[in-house]
Amino acid sequence: MVGTRGVPARYGGFETAVEEIGKRLAAGGHEVTVYCRGERHPEPEYLGMRLVYLPAIEKKVAETLSHTGLSVLHAFRSKIGKEGADVALLFNAANAPMLPILRTLRIPVATHVDGLEWKRTKWSGTGQKYYRAAEAMAVRWSDALIADAVGIQDYYRERFDADTVFIPYGAPILTSTDTGKLADAGYEPGGFHLVVARFEPENHVHVAVDGYRRSKAEKPLVVVGSAPYADEYTAQVKELAGDDPRITFMGGVWDQDLLDALYAGALTYIHGHSVGGTNPSLLRAMGAGASVLAFDVNFNREVLGEEAGRFFGDAAELAAQVEAAEADPGAAGDRGAAARKRAAERYVWDDVAAAYERLCEDLLAGRRTRKTIRGK
Repeated sequence: MVGTRGVPARYGGFETAVEEIGKRLAAGGHEVTVYCRGERHPEPEYLGMRLVYLPAIEKKVAETLSHTGLSVLHAFRSKIGKEGADVALLFNAANAPMLPILRTLRIPVATHVDGLEWKRTKWSGTGQKYYRAAEAMAVRWSDALIADAVGIQDYYRERFDADTVFIPYGAPILTSTDTGKLADAGYEPGGFHLVVARFEPENHVHVAVDGYRRSKAEKPLVVVGSAPYADEYTAQVKELAGDDPRITFMGGVWDQDLLDALYAGALTYIHGHSVGGTNPSLLRAMGAGASVLAFDVNFNREVLGEEAGRFFGDAAELAAQVEAAEADPGAAGDRGAAARKRAAERYVWDDVAAAYERLCEDLLAGRRTRKTIRGK
């Protein structure tokens, strides 16, 4: 499993997926190797997964690809030493330039293409062109493409006439949370609105803050998150907040128990993500029973359906939704319960891992090839 920061999962959706899928494959008797970067786990294995740590160039444009390149070279050396992998799972289409090396090694490979990365405003025109080219390379050189949302499947079918395997993420279902953590942070259940997001324009943190500030809400807004390489956008968001005493920026929260308590205790969770397919933060909020106000794009409607959330397209619509939730907290609570039920039925990690296992078996047996994904 290559192309992410690895495990233990401390960062984002890809890392969580690697951990949840990898530990289940290991428990099922498979030998799982995860390539990692960053903070080291003290043991050579984690939850049954073998960990290989390699460095990366710590710059926005080079970090992921440099680490993946070293990982693939390590895999090449292992293959020469007769210890090579039967199947590779590559995460992030941005890593597609490494695929020809894996092909040279005759290692069948599936690429999890993620969302529409080229739409992210943090990338310049050159960056956008790179991501569009990387998508085409993923189609050309992968034996299978993994899409975590039907909307992503539609995109690859329409743009590349390429088939994908639909495997979503799983949702953690919270049956209880540490309310003491919430109290220590100064909040009570149902007593605040919540945003959890990396500070990037396509996550619409600015719309969340602007919409809330326009509202007559009495309950405070708690904003969790930050982002590397995003100082200008962070300044913009905080300028929109102004001196509104109702708005608190907590920065990154790495205490998972506290984060779960925030999700479960929020009157509403405001979800502005728009380009990433099935979003793990949205699934976590649903699994916690949060009442979701989501930016109105096809990915979010696909995950929430029509009963488990409300949608907004701009700050004015969000302000109205926030006020409506405070006026009728019972209805907001009912939507949160519907969201948890939907997550528990549709986004199950055991099912996700089983789908990855079937895919790996198909790759090893040659039942999925580049011809297959190109629809020929």
